[in-house]
Amino acid sequence: MFITFLMGISSGLPLLLMGSTFQAWMKESEVELSTIGLFALVGLPYTLKPLWAPLLDRFTFSFLGRRRGWIFSFQVALSISFFIFGQLDPMNNLWLMGLLALIIAFFSASQDIVIDAFRRESLADNELGLGSSLYVSGYRVAILVSGAFALYISESLSWSIVYGIMGAIMAVLTLASLFAQTEDSTIVPPKSIKEAIIGPLKEFFTRGGLRDSIIMLAFILLYKMGDQMAAHMTVPFILDLGFSKTDYAAYVKVYGIISMLVGGILGGILMVRLSITRALWIFGFFQAISTLGFSYLAFSGQDYMVLAIVVAFENIASGLGTTAYSAYMASITNKKFTATQYALLTSIMGVPRVFAAAPTGFMAEAFGWNMFFVICTLIAIPGMLLIFKISKVSQKV
Repeated sequence: MFITFLMGISSGLPLLLMGSTFQAWMKESEVELSTIGLFALVGLPYTLKPLWAPLLDRFTFSFLGRRRGWIFSFQVALSISFFIFGQLDPMNNLWLMGLLALIIAFFSASQDIVIDAFRRESLADNELGLGSSLYVSGYRVAILVSGAFALYISESLSWSIVYGIMGAIMAVLTLASLFAQTEDSTIVPPKSIKEAIIGPLKEFFTRGGLRDSIIMLAFILLYKMGDQMAAHMTVPFILDLGFSKTDYAAYVKVYGIISMLVGGILGGILMVRLSITRALWIFGFFQAISTLGFSYLAFSGQDYMVLAIVVAFENIASGLGTTAYSAYMASITNKKFTATQYALLTSIMGVPRVFAAAPTGFMAEAFGWNMFFVICTLIAIPGMLLIFKISKVSQKV
């Protein structure tokens, strides 16, 4: 469980360094809002990772085993990449930084593939709720470090030093893969590339029938779409209201991440008693309505008390929702094809973060911040309604 927590940190660290922290760097460099929105496309590898996930199911390194060898290698690659990224400048090298961000996203998505597989294979089915909670908690600690901490020290240090520090942290996290437990030798990997590619898809789509499989995939696509779209524009929104980067670091990142940790841990504890589908209902409801708080903040303007309340509620709700969401995805994978199946599910989860989030800058400019967050709330409704369907599907499979 402790290794699961540390791997959550390793998995979460790259996301904001290529996301909101980089957005703040671009905003400081006076990059246009519409261009900042388009940089959501650097997250494309998170969506395409099923394309190479079968290779990670099929092949292993001669050291550390089937999963840990890959994890260690990707962690080293990420550490080096952060150092290089920090040496560039958005004013003069914006599109080169975009290319490097894509490469980093590839390493990060690949690391996620293997970490997700390792977590699923290391935990029993009745441990998935708590294990997902600890993984998400580690992930949120990483967001605190790569978001709040990075923005805070950027006030007094150059961005090159900030990203250098992040690279050093990732280097330390390689210890998690070195000291993780020995892998389960009873799980037989695919014996060929053909089996690694076709096997997981055939098993998933024939397990309960094509229709049920499509319902599960549609739910994964839609459940967090509104939340992801709103989250993508949080940094420009907060700064546009007149709050400083320090305010953002203190309120949105520190208070927000602490609240999300509370939500994640609370979700793990509650899921010991709740079924996964019931948790998805309860947690998803709070996750959806919490987005409306940002609409109220748009009316209030630069009000620190409202900011604190809205951020705390939204992050607790998001932590709850993510815990149930992660446990559900893990529960519907087959251990023989964990890497490929989980990569398929998490890439579908990441589609809104890339494609639905890309036009959010244009939406905010066209409709204003208040209506933008109302729209994001309404987008959550279809995913919630699909819980009726997946509860019946789960009973059959």
